[in-house]
Amino acid sequence: MRRPPKMPSAGCASLLSGRASGGCRRPGRGPIFFLGLLVACAWSIGAWAQGAAPAVAPATSPAARSPATKGSKAGALPAKPPARPEWRDTTGYRFPAVGKTVADMQNAAHAMRLREYCADARVKDEFVRERLERFSAITGRKETCRSLLDY
Repeated sequence: MRRPPKMPSAGCASLLSGRASGGCRRPGRGPIFFLGLLVACAWSIGAWAQGAAPAVAPATSPAARSPATKGSKAGALPAKPPARPEWRDTTGYRFPAVGKTVADMQNAAHAMRLREYCADARVKDEFVRERLERFSAITGRKETCRSLLDY
């Protein structure tokens, strides 16, 4: 019966050769050390970018526009959303909420699939119209093959 080879003692031998490497490895120089170093660098770069970047209002996607502004006349003012309490103020947020970002990404993926349906002449028109109507119900605006270019 064969016995498994003896493993070297932890930290004082090379794992590849099984022989002592002339001394123990210094603590803190393993993969955990480099992971911590990577996290610290990412954190410092993020902190620097927040302090150095100019404040820019986030761009609104076509799906984020309110339906009240689409049908309004050019001279009419759009309806203002209800005032939010002071403790709900998010004007300093650099990025939108995660849920909105996820919805925008899902809409973009759905629009790309629909653009393929629109471009493929082998796909029946009824099928494409049905899918566009479903997507219109999700986005809240009238979607056509041309309007999919906004995503």
